[in-house]
Amino acid sequence: MPPFDVPEGDPFGPHNLPYGVFSPPGSSERTVGVRLGDHVLDAGAAAHALGSPYASLLARPTLNPLLAAGRTAWSDVRRAITAWVTVPAHRETVEPLFHPLSEVTLHLPFEVADYVDFYASENHARNVGRIFRPDAPDSLTPNWKHLPIGYHGRSGTVVVSGTDVVRPAGQRKAPSDPAPVFGPSVRLDIEAEVGFVVGVPSPMGRPVPLGAFRDHVFGLCLLNDWSARDIQAWEYVPLGPFLGKSFATSVSAWITPLDALDAARVAPPERTHELLPYLDDSDEEPGGYDLRMSVSINGHVVAEPPFSTMYWTAAQQLAHMTVNGASLRTGDLYGSGTVSGPAERERGSLLELTWNGREPLELPDGKRTFLEDGDVVTLSAWAPGPDGVRVGLGEVTGRIVPAS
Repeated sequence: MPPFDVPEGDPFGPHNLPYGVFSPPGSSERTVGVRLGDHVLDAGAAAHALGSPYASLLARPTLNPLLAAGRTAWSDVRRAITAWVTVPAHRETVEPLFHPLSEVTLHLPFEVADYVDFYASENHARNVGRIFRPDAPDSLTPNWKHLPIGYHGRSGTVVVSGTDVVRPAGQRKAPSDPAPVFGPSVRLDIEAEVGFVVGVPSPMGRPVPLGAFRDHVFGLCLLNDWSARDIQAWEYVPLGPFLGKSFATSVSAWITPLDALDAARVAPPERTHELLPYLDDSDEEPGGYDLRMSVSINGHVVAEPPFSTMYWTAAQQLAHMTVNGASLRTGDLYGSGTVSGPAERERGSLLELTWNGREPLELPDGKRTFLEDGDVVTLSAWAPGPDGVRVGLGEVTGRIVPAS
């Protein structure tokens, strides 16, 4: 099918146009691409052929120059690309610059600067509290409703969808063990999340307010925060996650611009505690996103977490992680934290889905408490778009391979 002839209702139609970085067939050179249906447009080549003033931002091996260009450039480029793929007068010029998606090599779309991960789902936090603190009077920690809890991760191990995940090794100690042992993790888990990609930096010492969210954040993607629960449990007291998280974080090859998701904006859940002024979003535009996620293991859907239930929004997370004066850099990535809804089938981690291994999942290829070698995990999602059409998010897939 010709690239312009996208079927009506295709979630990757001209209303979407996510950005990625690819190598054409038979080439190792990388360049910015835009997805349309099951094809990829060489955006840099198209910009050059059509005399775009933004050609220098698009004919690059990474999205970072475009990310750094700012909101006006983001809107101008999106408007131009929409015209290139919809206006018949451009068809003769642009059509040869498409490549079938199945024939290109997709790469990590941007150079990751810093990586921060949050803990923003009340359903997830309450489930974790009930699992590990069953006798506590409240399953939430005392600070949870007052600030978005997060930790700093390892940017160098953020990998693109399709990259194999080597089972991590480390220290672990079960409650019944007399001493810690070293070896491959036996409680390897997933965390279905959404990642937000920062474009415009901020100077050190100047917090980013809630209302400046869209001036700094370019777009979002799906993210799998792989977690070795046994390593994490032994190492994280009294500090936060370390080796149990830092071995790999998988992200989509496609970054969906925020402008493609205007129809998916929703109000977050009702606040139950008064927020400090820098987090008070009562007078801001709706900060939540109605993203319908799906988690599958070896092709079998095990969960469908709703992102609309997240208590803390991406704007609040950005405000909180800079309120102490920490700067932003182009390419910063921050994760939402595990997305979980109130129903059992809406839980975004195996820790919750199997209740810490006590209630195994029944899959066509056998029971699972945590991941086994050879398991393939896929995250996918869509959001409501204009006129009832869906906006697809690029999927995130990873296969578990044995420890080195």
